[in-house]
Amino acid sequence: MRDGRRDRPVRVLESVRELRATTNPYIVQLVETLDRRDDTEVVLFSFARAIAGRYDVFHVHWPELLMTSAGTPLRRLARRLLTTAFLARLRLTRTPVVRTWHNLARPDGLTRWDHRLLDALERRTRHVIRLTDQTAPPLDVPTSTIVHAHYRDWFDRIEPTAEATRNPRRALYFGLIKPYKGVEQLLAAVTEHPEADLDVRLVGSPSDPTLADQVRVAVAADPRISADLSYADDTTLAAEIAAAALVVLPYKAMHNSGALLLALSLDTPVLAPDNEVNRRLAEEVGEGWLHLFDGTLTIDDLERALKSVAAGPPAARPDLSAREWPESAALHAAAFRASLYP
Repeated sequence: MRDGRRDRPVRVLESVRELRATTNPYIVQLVETLDRRDDTEVVLFSFARAIAGRYDVFHVHWPELLMTSAGTPLRRLARRLLTTAFLARLRLTRTPVVRTWHNLARPDGLTRWDHRLLDALERRTRHVIRLTDQTAPPLDVPTSTIVHAHYRDWFDRIEPTAEATRNPRRALYFGLIKPYKGVEQLLAAVTEHPEADLDVRLVGSPSDPTLADQVRVAVAADPRISADLSYADDTTLAAEIAAAALVVLPYKAMHNSGALLLALSLDTPVLAPDNEVNRRLAEEVGEGWLHLFDGTLTIDDLERALKSVAAGPPAARPDLSAREWPESAALHAAAFRASLYP
């Protein structure tokens, strides 16, 4: 600590700007749970606070958003200039950065300036939080594994609109529709097999007009496919998941998935890519909750998972006891303090 008092709360600047209705519930729950602790004081992000405010640690989830989450070229330029000033402040004050490592690689579309800024942020990183021990961050710093906590408490707050009836034929995809998430393969698997007796539902915003057009063409051509191409609030999302027999996540590659945990938190089986992370999760949550496919999703994968769910629904709720928020917040608080006292 700057004043030498190690017993006072660690003041943490979080990379989220504000907690809005559209903010990722994982971030909201983490901030709220940390804020209830006596040993942590949470400050939400603004460039004014980041450059001139008082805090002990900067905690960041997706650092590229510091520079890229602006709608116009002029605003993105301003963000890059402000991020440059912020990183200078971190270096001059020797403020440690704690990074939660969500993705294995940086996103596409970054400029050279963006990469240089991210490199500078990584040089200030003193502790890494990973969501699974299969994540291997490329930084030689202390690392804590803090598993992604569940969403049960979050959705317990929501008053259900009506008692939903599950459609035994329905496979639901929800979330942002991006190329790496494999929605095109899901649509192709269905449209190329008109004999398959199923109902596919897509809920979420496409990342570009081309993807939106592909979904609309499939919906118009095939009565088994329906879509709501807009942001779904929590009440709507809970109702959509409750009406589905299966959530399908046809990702081309998956490492950490909040959508997977969200579906399991709402007691809905999931079909997801076969990898080491998901195999371990399948063992953790219990038999019948997580179904896996290898390679590119096929119609056989979809039909197999739907038939399995119909023939033998799980006897108990998914076991998410290792993913409680108080324990997660305690581990985060320990990581923040460790970054100050290596």
